[in-house]
Amino acid sequence: MRTFLLSITFLLGSFWAVSSNHAIEETGQPKHETTSHSEEFNAGNMIIDHIVDSHDWHIASFGHTHFTIPLPIILIDEGQLMVFSSAKFHHAEESYKGYKIETDRKAGKGKIVKVIPGTMETDKTASRPIDLSITKTVIGIFITFIVLLIVFFQVAAAYKRNAGHAPKGLQSLLEPLILFVRDDIAEPSIGKHYKKFMPFLLTLFFFIFFSNLIGLFPFFPGGANVTGNISVTLVLAVFTFAITTFIGNRSYWLHIFNPPGVPWWLKFPLPLLPLIELAGVFIKPFVLMVRLFANITAGHIIVLGFVSLIFIFANMNPALGYGVSPVSILFSVFISLLELLVAFIQAYVFTMLSALYFGMATEEHEHSTEKSH
Repeated sequence: MRTFLLSITFLLGSFWAVSSNHAIEETGQPKHETTSHSEEFNAGNMIIDHIVDSHDWHIASFGHTHFTIPLPIILIDEGQLMVFSSAKFHHAEESYKGYKIETDRKAGKGKIVKVIPGTMETDKTASRPIDLSITKTVIGIFITFIVLLIVFFQVAAAYKRNAGHAPKGLQSLLEPLILFVRDDIAEPSIGKHYKKFMPFLLTLFFFIFFSNLIGLFPFFPGGANVTGNISVTLVLAVFTFAITTFIGNRSYWLHIFNPPGVPWWLKFPLPLLPLIELAGVFIKPFVLMVRLFANITAGHIIVLGFVSLIFIFANMNPALGYGVSPVSILFSVFISLLELLVAFIQAYVFTMLSALYFGMATEEHEHSTEKSH
């Protein structure tokens, strides 16, 4: 298993303003209407539409013309496999083969649902098809995977060519990060058995780090909110949970179900502490999942919130929009630069906590073999 990383991409705050303007246009609000402020621009809808997953990839907008990349729709319904382009839905305004993209948030906006024949109304009595579609988040994962493979294959080839010499170029950038994960995360947290966990920890660290960075870059192929998708963070947390569960030694499980040194009256008749320890086995990966998802999503929401102020004030008065623009852009730039640090910190925290859980699961407790008095 190869480790991954791409050199840090510097983010300009103005990119965020352009990207957010594209997202606003995606909501379908007509630019020429100025009589109804609430109908022209809804900051909440714009922000949600920007950070959630989608079945197409918006590239740019020029006036009322939107350039998007339609993505494959893959459905399994009643034993039949159906594959077609999301362009068939025409931005969720039409149905195709009896299906549509749900637009009602309460009913699960963005999901593929069946419609009542001859109408655009959702058939609530019909079962929902199995959706294996390639969405924007999935494409973002593929892009991350492909770019990182290219980078690290090149670095591996460079190491072979320059064996015994000082690293150059990307080698000099990647080596300190790899050593950081090994010397400051894996070995102190796990102990002498750290080497067998290094492939997973390095992959975890670099995947999260690069996914965070690519999510900050608003132009294609960037802009996919990969780690801001809770399904992605769930899968990462499940991997950590599965490894911790399967490598747990006798001492680890003994400390969960029969904690040594705990008075008997805290174990009987209700095993309070064992129940708490057992709950912690599931709470730890759950916290991993939510922390990464929440921190990355919050950063996007804050930046988009500042940009939204421009359009909110512009709806009141164009002069107010121009007046608040410099302040809004400056704060957006500041938060965007701060997000570069957050991208690294979240990758570090997720990897470090995973290493700590592995260390707890493999640690040998000498006192566990002693007889309790």
